[in-house]
Parts: sequence; C-alpha cells; structure tokens
Amino acid sequence: MRALISVYDKTGIEDFARGLADLGWELVASGGTADHLAAAGLQVERVEELTEVPELLGGRVKTLHPAIHAGILARRDRDEDLAALDEREIRPFDLVCVNLYPFESVAARFGVREEEAVEMIDVGGPSMLRAAAKNFAGVAPVCRPEQYAPVLEELAAAGELSHETRRGLAAEAFATTAAYEAAIARWFGDREAFPSMLTLAFEKVLDLSYGENPHQRAAFYAERGARRHLLSRVEQVHGKPLSYNNLNDLATARLLVREFALPACVIVKHANPCGVAIAGSVEVAYEGALGCDPVSAYGGVVVVNRPVSAA
Repeated sequence: MRALISVYDKTGIEDFARGLADLGWELVASGGTADHLAAAGLQVERVEELTEVPELLGGRVKTLHPAIHAGILARRDRDEDLAALDEREIRPFDLVCVNLYPFESVAARFGVREEEAVEMIDVGGPSMLRAAAKNFAGVAPVCRPEQYAPVLEELAAAGELSHETRRGLAAEAFATTAAYEAAIARWFGDREAFPSMLTLAFEKVLDLSYGENPHQRAAFYAERGARRHLLSRVEQVHGKPLSYNNLNDLATARLLVREFALPACVIVKHANPCGVAIAGSVEVAYEGALGCDPVSAYGGVVVVNRPVSAA
C-alpha cells in the first residue's frame, strides 16, 4: 500500500505517517512535507524522485505530473488503466493526504498585498485531492487532521478502508475544495457590490438536538470567513444542548435588544417577543420584561444588553 502526503498544516502528520509506516505502507511526500517526515526519522520517497523533475517556479510546480496524477486516477478495475501504468512504470497510490495553503486566513489579514494573497492560491493540492476523491473507489482522500486517527484505526482493524469510509472522505474532500474555491472567488469579486455569481460556503458549528419540531433534524451553520455569527464569542456554561428554537429565539432577541442604548431586557418564546423593557438598570429592566407576560415567558430566551449581576 502506498500513500502520497503533501500538507501545508503539519499538525499531526508525523504521527499519521508513522502509523501508516507501522502498518507497512510506503510513504511518498513533496517538498517541505518530505523534509518534515525525514527529519522525524521516517523513510520517505520524494516526489521529484518519482517525476525525475525538480521543483519548478519556486515550488509552484511540484506534483503536476503524470507520474503523480496517473497513480492517483488509475481505475483498479480497468485493465487498460493498469496496463498504462505498467507501460510507464507508474505505481498507483492508495491514499492521498493533502491540506491546502491557508488562502482565507492570509487574504483576510489587514493590509495584505495582492501578490501575497495570490501566492496562497493552491493549485497542486486541490488537483491531487479532487483526483483522489474522484477515484475514491480505489483511493482514500484525507484532507483534515481530524481524519487521521479514525483512518488509522480502521486500517489497523480491517487492513483497508471500507467503500463507505472512502466515499465519506471523498464527500469531505470535495466540500473542502469547493469552499476553498468559493473563498478565492469571493476575494476576486469583492470589488463588485453585486457580482454576477455569488459563491458562499458554510461550515457546521453545532449539531442540534432536533429541528423546529421534535421529528425534524437540524444543524447550525455559519458562513466561512464571516467575522461574526450568532454563536461567535459565546460560551455555553451549563444546561441542555441548544435546539433550533433556542437559536431562532436568540437571534430574534438579539436583533431586538440592539435597538436600545439604555439597559434593556428582551424575552422571546417561539420567535415572538413576550416581554420588552428598558430601565435605569438591567435588573429593573428584567423585572419589567418578565411582568409583560410571565406565562408566555416561561422557558423563553432572555437577552440583556448589560452584564448580569449576582442579584
């Protein structure tokens, strides 16, 4: 079995590569990843040894080569594909581990120069990841450090990854490259108030216990790259997991309470404000809001615009 590894974020990669090597896998890596793994004492074949072409254009061209992409894309059930590999002495890859240049974080920096952002547009990484995901029937695409441990566990237990696991990894890989391209498209189009095509990507923040009704499923997503969202800088200190209705009520209450400069309290139940009050202190405002309709307020969401005292 053979793995191709090329990662910008090196978090956990040494342990992952060592785990693969302990299971008898051969390791192939590019550039800095190969240096990192070799420094950790792992035996690794470098991409340029396969391609017989050194890195070009300051590292812009490393993996864009038939010896790499044919090894990823060859279909194991097609004799003609395997014959083409044999003819050119290309060996297939069974796993491709790639994460991408951090375009979003660099492009979001204050004062970043255009050429700095452009250099963070990954070309080879998405190409390898998409190729592996397309050929998930024979190749496992791995794109996040959180996937390393489960992949190693399944390989150790079963000797291979199931079709369902590889398909799930492919789904995550395509979602990753789609979000990456969406961020780049947004950056290029940010000079237009209303671009002809608006490409947005959302990331799951929270699994919810149920939807608007108990028989429905739900999750909370936030736009990637957004500076703030409903639960940003929020910590749940106790209580049951949040529900769809909790979040809906919280959003409604926050939109209403921000209308006031004075100490204010808003109580919302099932998306309807059932108590709103302003006062000289937040304690008095809370009493006023609760007094509006104490029956409907039961189990509702209470939002105030001042720190909550012990009283």
